[in-house]
Formats: sequence, C-alpha cells, structure tokens
Amino acid sequence: MGPLRAAAARGLRRGGGGGRGAAPAAPAALEGSKGSAARGGRPAPPAALHLFGDPAEVEALRGSLLAWYDECKRDLPWRALAVTEPDVNRRAYAVWVSEIMLQQTQVATVIDYYNRWMQKWPTLQALAEASLEEVNELWAGLGYYSRGKRLQEAARKVVSELAGQMPRTAEDLQKLLPGVGRYTAGAIASISYGQATGVVDGNVIRVLCRMRCIGADSSSPPVIDRLWAMANALVDRSRPGDFNQALMELGATVCTPKAPLCGECPVKQHCRARLRVEKELALASQKLLGKLPVVPDVEDCGVGGCPLCPPAAEPWDSSLGVTNFPRKAAKKQPRVEQTATCVLERRGRRGALEYLIVQRPSSGLLAGLWEFPSVPLAPGLQQEQQREVLVDHLQAWTGQPVAAGSLRFIGEVLRACERQHGEESGPAKGSKRKRGAKPGAAGSTRPGTQLSLRTFLRAPNPP
Repeated sequence: MGPLRAAAARGLRRGGGGGRGAAPAAPAALEGSKGSAARGGRPAPPAALHLFGDPAEVEALRGSLLAWYDECKRDLPWRALAVTEPDVNRRAYAVWVSEIMLQQTQVATVIDYYNRWMQKWPTLQALAEASLEEVNELWAGLGYYSRGKRLQEAARKVVSELAGQMPRTAEDLQKLLPGVGRYTAGAIASISYGQATGVVDGNVIRVLCRMRCIGADSSSPPVIDRLWAMANALVDRSRPGDFNQALMELGATVCTPKAPLCGECPVKQHCRARLRVEKELALASQKLLGKLPVVPDVEDCGVGGCPLCPPAAEPWDSSLGVTNFPRKAAKKQPRVEQTATCVLERRGRRGALEYLIVQRPSSGLLAGLWEFPSVPLAPGLQQEQQREVLVDHLQAWTGQPVAAGSLRFIGEVLRACERQHGEESGPAKGSKRKRGAKPGAAGSTRPGTQLSLRTFLRAPNPP
C-alpha cells in the first residue's frame, strides 16, 4: 500500500430535526368539553369560542372551502396522479411519496424531485428493488435523508410482507408502515381511498387556531388533541381528500404565517380571530370619537384556566392581528457536538489522489450516509489529546498502524469556512483564484477519487 497522509479537522455538528405533521395524539371530544376549574373554585364555562358546535356552520364552511379549492387550487403533479391513476396501489404510492417529500420542504422545491422520482420508480416494486445509494442520490438536496430511507424500507415491507398491497385505512397505514405517522396516514387514506379522516399539519394548525382563537402552545398535547378532533369533525364526508387538501392549500396560500390575505379568504366569516380584530377596531374607533363603547371588550373564552386560550403572560397583541395565532413554545437550543474529522489520502493509479470515506451507522443523525472518518470528541480535550483519539480510531478502521505525526491539524471547520468566505468575498483586484481553490494550488492537482474502506486498503494499481 502506498504512503498515507492525513489531515485532521474539528467540526461542529448540530442535531435536531422535525416533521411536517403534528405529533400523534389520541382523539378528543369536540363538543361539550368543560374548561378547567377557574379561580375561586368555580368551574369554567364551556369553551364555546374554540368549538365548531353549529352543524349549519360546519356545512357552510365545507361548501365555501371546497368551492374555493375547485377554482383556485394549484396544479401539482401528485394531485393529477391522485385523480387519474386507476390502480389503487399506485395511486396511494404516488400520494405517499409526495407527502414524505413535502415534510419540511417547500412545494416549489419538491415538484422537480417528485417528477424525477416517479419517472425512475413509478411503482412500489420498482422502489423496493433500488439500492439505498440510488435513493440517496436522487434525494440529494431535499435534506433529512432518513425520509427517503424509511420510504424505501416501507416499500420493501409492502412488497415482501403485504403482497404488494398498500394498507387501506389510516389506522393500518400508520400501524404497518415504518415512517408513516398519523398525518401521512390520514393524507394517504383520505386522498387515495376516500376515507373520511382529518389531517393536521402546520398549515392546518394555523388555519384552525385562527378560526377558533386557539392561543395556547400549538404543540402541546391539549391543543393537538383539540385540533385533531376538529379536523375529524370538519372533514367533508363526500370529498374528504379534496377537503383536506383545501384546508392545507388555504394555509399555504392565503392564511400564511406572517402576511395572511384575510380579504381573499373563502371562510373568513367563520374566523373568530378576524372577528376579534374587527371588534377591537370598532372599540378603538368609538373611543376616538369619545363615545361610550357599545361593543364589549374582547375577552378570552372563560373565567380562567382554559387550556386553549393564550397564557396570561402573553396577552393579545393588537398590532399582530390574526397572526397572534397560533402560538408556539420557544425553540430548544440545538444540541452541539464536536467531532474530529480526518481526510486520509494516498496516491493511487497514475498519481491521482484517493480519499478514504466511511459509512455512518444505519440509525441516528445522517444515518447511512458517507463521510470522511469522524470521531465524536469529549468536551475539553486539548489538541494533542484529540490527535490521540483520532489515531486510535483510524487504526481500528484500517487495521494498520497510523503515526500520530502524520496527522496535520487544519483547523475548526466553521472557522475555516468563515475565513475562506472572507477571502472570497473580498479578493484583491485582478485575482483569478477560483472559488474553493487553495492558495498557490490552482490547477496543480486533479480532483481526487472517494474510495470505500475495503477499496482504499487494497494496494493501488501500478501507474
């Protein structure tokens, strides 16, 4: 084997993630629930402000929303397949792929990936036969690679254990398919099979919280319970898939997070957040004119203790209008991990550089992806101690001795990137250095080849 040279660098990796749908929760009663005990021991009145208790209002809301959707819905490839595909398994698969891709990813980004995916793997069987490397290659750029991996794992399960037949209910989809949560199961079942079941994703949370002035933390169990109950009660029984897509479409295009188009909303007459804004404007107008207010002050739903009203420490902010809803808990600080990363290189055939890459574990952060050899570092290690840790792991990986002196410390990745960015954003006049090129090295070497551990440890072919 040719001589080895290694360059080590420290890097920071932040963990975390999330999904499009809300966390699964058990259904809750929609009507007639009582608020918690108010101050002084008196029971709080029913939280009517937060309910859809009038059947006539529910029917009117369904009709208005579906009429708007029929006229204004976006033309998206997965919607076309859901309507035109006669095979129920292929139809469900088409919807499933779109829902997984749309988690944490904008529609405009997903469209091209979706079209290429469906062209390459139009059926469950085709996806089941693909390799994980092929899946990751096509998924590159969408982020959260575990989504693609779980999608393929579930496709293989359908083919090998379910005779290629997709589960036919939301309950079975969630129970039998890995990576399919309550939201995704509801979307597949309602859109593909016509099951009258609701869905709750970020768009639906926003719409329902505004329509019923739900100001408590929208990720808390009581709020999630209520939202799922609302979604299941509101869904149109004759067009459940269209209704669910309409509710999500409304949140994505009209009832947006920061600048909602309330004047264009097809269900604005059912929005109690908008009603509250109108009442406050009327009060302000009367006070400016010096008149006694004939419109009562806008209060929350009960005497106190309602699990769905905004917390006392975060009262209604008139400047925000309907965007007071929904409320979210403060984000947790991301977990920070420090790692030592080694770029191990050798001269291979015809003098070309070859680099060692290894595969990450099959579970956890960035599962199954390929990277330069990396080792988590305990806090507080000095540079020499970090070098020793890395040497031990390199020897364990390669099965060969690695001289500590052959490891050259490059620097911390984040700081190196910042330094390089500074150099690139302000080059000297007349500089022709290409982006990412090392000083004095432009054109001096050809791109290297990435090799797996087994291939790397073979003696290179003679030049």
